[in-house]
Amino acid sequence: MASCFILFRLLFLLLFLSGSVVPIYSGGVGINYGQIANNLPSPSRVALLLESLNITRVKLYDADPNVLLAFSNSNVDFIVGLGNEYLQNMTDPIKAQNWIQQHLQTHLPQTKVTCITVGNEVFNSNDTQLMSYLLPAMQTVYHALVNLGLDKQVTVTSAHSLNILANSYPPSSGSFRQDLAEYIQPLLNFHSQINSPFLINAYPYFAYKYNPSEVSLDYVLFQPNQGLTDPNTNLKYDNMLYAQIDAVYSAIKAMGHTDIEVRVSETGWPSKGDTDEAGATPQNAGLYNGNLLQRIQEKQGTPAKPSVPVDVYVFALFNEDLKPGPTSERNYGLFYPDGTPVYNIGLQGYLPELTYSSASKINVLSVLSVVIYVMVGLTCA
Repeated sequence: MASCFILFRLLFLLLFLSGSVVPIYSGGVGINYGQIANNLPSPSRVALLLESLNITRVKLYDADPNVLLAFSNSNVDFIVGLGNEYLQNMTDPIKAQNWIQQHLQTHLPQTKVTCITVGNEVFNSNDTQLMSYLLPAMQTVYHALVNLGLDKQVTVTSAHSLNILANSYPPSSGSFRQDLAEYIQPLLNFHSQINSPFLINAYPYFAYKYNPSEVSLDYVLFQPNQGLTDPNTNLKYDNMLYAQIDAVYSAIKAMGHTDIEVRVSETGWPSKGDTDEAGATPQNAGLYNGNLLQRIQEKQGTPAKPSVPVDVYVFALFNEDLKPGPTSERNYGLFYPDGTPVYNIGLQGYLPELTYSSASKINVLSVLSVVIYVMVGLTCA
């Protein structure tokens, strides 16, 4: 019987590696696929990893043709990015249309691209000229999509740091910074006009890092805690991320809009940090992302928007060894570049080895599976 058990385990392992048995994670979560590293697997291998994880939403910071080509004929929806360095050029209708034709249209419809983020955290700088380019660039890109007949399948937005808020607590008193009002008001009008989401990069980790003695770790990690009650609405919050989202909804409402959906384009927790980076541990990262993914699976809404499931892109797929800044910046990944999880939150995927093409590997494993199957039958008969 012991030999039967060993053979059955070996058969299951081979079937798993050959793709016949795949662990399914059905949370519908999105992932940020950053590439500031020199040791990442090829996009074609990443495509197989994400397929094994059943992750079908990916956000890029550019429109890398190698990535978009590798995901041809897959079921993955992409957000692609236009970096801040493109903003001035994107105010030119001809340049905007050329960019879409060269970097986007050539991959459609084989690869599904559903959103373009124009700029990233533009209001996080003191560059008022860059800020003034943002809305015209978004408008020009949108009109180019209209001209090309792509506006029904590809939307236009931008991603913002929470530093755009002047006040975030209580959530019902959320407001934008007054010095940004001249930029944000027309931006919101545009979002409302084209029905596109407002994206925020929200990191409760930063709140804890800068004030660990006063910010409850359980509150930021979605762990059981007493929570906080908004005195204006009596709504109870048991985690900081949902409070941050509702603060942005309040800020948008204060500018006259209740028809714009807030989505989280980045959130995550580092598994490693410098000595002054409180809380950056594998355990905390596992709790934050694991608890967050569980809530996404349950299609939870925030206290102020209970019927609107929280929409999140986790940061990030891999640790990125070339990112500048403190140690934490290079340790946000769910996976090491070799495809092994940095910590266990139930996301066990399969990254094909470099030494085999996926087709030849599956053929070899399939033959081995048949051999083991026959051995099981002979041994256990």
